Amino acid sequence: MKQRGAKTILGKAKSFGLLAGALASVSVLGACVSFGGAEPPPFLLSLTPTTQVDAGVAHSGPRDDALVIRMLTTPQKLNNLRVPVQTSGTGIAYLKDATWVDKPARLFEELLGETISAKNGRLVLTQMQARGRADTYLSGELVNFGLDGPSLTVIVTYDAVKVRSNQPIEKRRFEARETVGAAQAGPVGEALNRAANKVALEVADWVE
Repeated sequence: MKQRGAKTILGKAKSFGLLAGALASVSVLGACVSFGGAEPPPFLLSLTPTTQVDAGVAHSGPRDDALVIRMLTTPQKLNNLRVPVQTSGTGIAYLKDATWVDKPARLFEELLGETISAKNGRLVLTQMQARGRADTYLSGELVNFGLDGPSLTVIVTYDAVKVRSNQPIEKRRFEARETVGAAQAGPVGEALNRAANKVALEVADWVE
């Protein structure tokens, strides 16, 4: 009887040891791996073109005559889904609860394409759609797309580059500013949308 009791106690001790080891492993795994749980932003920001192609309107023509919009480059501060805030001459933070549905360069590129196509009645293609065959290309860098904190002014700056066959390369800076009443996601997003549309309309006039 004593021997059986000793075996029972030993078995329980082994089981407890295995359970403790398993719990320790889970604890270590939880410290190394994130299973989510972060709260999603209250809403996502996007850009809405004020000049749009009407439903049913078709643009056609030789692929060589199309305007091709190449992927825009950006500084590192815009290479994410956040809205940068210039807090000082050298300081940059990100606006709370302000998250784009896609990276700003991609959103602005789509806005440019829609605006130019609607305003100029022109066939506008992406580089992939054109497959490298076109006479006119629009590219460049989205330099600013955020908020200047001290002045509560959103700034959209686009350095556009126009390349046409057998013609000199042209480069031009476009910029629009909008003031906001508060450094909050909603007002800042709306102001950036207005400024982006202003720039897109100016670019459309330039490439016409």
